[in-house]
Amino acid sequence: MTINLPNIITVIRILIVPLFVIFLQKDLFFLSLIVFTVAAISDGLDGLLARYLNQRTTLGAYLDPIADKMLMASAFVTLTILKIIPFWLAVIVISRDILIMTGIIIYTLADIEVEIRPSLLSKWTTFFQLLTVFIVLLYQVIPPAIPVTFSFFLYGITSTITILSGLHYIYKGLNIQQ
Repeated sequence: MTINLPNIITVIRILIVPLFVIFLQKDLFFLSLIVFTVAAISDGLDGLLARYLNQRTTLGAYLDPIADKMLMASAFVTLTILKIIPFWLAVIVISRDILIMTGIIIYTLADIEVEIRPSLLSKWTTFFQLLTVFIVLLYQVIPPAIPVTFSFFLYGITSTITILSGLHYIYKGLNIQQ
């Protein structure tokens, strides 16, 4: 197995997740925002580099969604514990990820090959989840220039697209040929 730049970037994203959570717990929101922004940019950068440099790997196909789920779960759980985002939004985000991982585990245990490839809807879900966390962190650093009602609008979009994505994965999972 060859180590390549996209996989190194993904591993770094995994390694900075605890730092992000520690900064949040210490109310160091500016540092949290910086670390989160680096992680969010690296999410797009590793995939772009993997395609551009023709360095897609099986390891990367597994690591990238794990890194995404670690970052998103850590962000939503910690921000919920800090009472910065609503509990129901974290439940929706985490439930979708558990649903996806459970499906993959079941198919793996049943020895059914599953291609791990995010759908366009899933990419939009990731975008809106990242945007939601970014805006919420930004609000902690800079008093909201945008009305707080914008947050609730963003929560609505993020929860809706997350639910639709989860339903889409259920549909795809139920239609996998053995």
